Amino acid sequence: MILVENFIKQGNLLFRYRGIIPLFLLIGVVVVIVFGGLGISGNTAYEYVCLGVSILGQIIRILVVGYSPANTSGRNTKEQVADELNTTGIYSIIRHPLYVGNFFMWIGIAMLTANVWFVLFVTLLYWLYYERIMAAEEAFLADKFGNSYIEWARVTPSIIPAFNRYRSTRLIFSWRKVIKKEKNGFAALFLIFWLIIAIRNIIVADKLFLNFDYWTIYMITSLGIYFVIKLLKHNTTLLDENGR
Repeated sequence: MILVENFIKQGNLLFRYRGIIPLFLLIGVVVVIVFGGLGISGNTAYEYVCLGVSILGQIIRILVVGYSPANTSGRNTKEQVADELNTTGIYSIIRHPLYVGNFFMWIGIAMLTANVWFVLFVTLLYWLYYERIMAAEEAFLADKFGNSYIEWARVTPSIIPAFNRYRSTRLIFSWRKVIKKEKNGFAALFLIFWLIIAIRNIIVADKLFLNFDYWTIYMITSLGIYFVIKLLKHNTTLLDENGR
């Protein structure tokens, strides 16, 4: 029991700071590129494969957030929040779909090094980090929803989907909620890819930092979309939606 309590305590602490993890991942990728392990990461086709893996993670997050009710499946960091228990849709086949989505986003970035050992290290680090956050989250939900949560968790896998258990959700997909909640992750993804490739070009390929290529276009476009959404969110009611 002491070990479980330590996991929960650590998870609550890590939960508050999970938003800064991409920064440490970026630093790790740069270190690996600087000190070796470039491999085939200078290959444009391979870079798009890496982007595809990360986008898969973003798509998973979009499917989760788009079908979730208000005050659930959010990016809150101060404390756990859940106004109701999600048990249908993607939550009927897996308990922690958002963290699965995050994993693919992490791995796509780590793959840019083309270093198998670094990818395995990131996988292990991710598991150790989020295992504790999941323990804290599950303790919170069990305390708040009691037997309803315990019975659902008993038959629903934590991270490997049981597709045969799928039950449709009553909610209609909300693009407004997706746009509001996922704008940060979308922009950060392309910014991180651009930074890593730009740094690699300077250190390894000896190219100009401001070489105007497709990655620069993607980065500028994603940041532009981010700021437009930010303006719409704070200055209009276009993205407002009751219950979402």
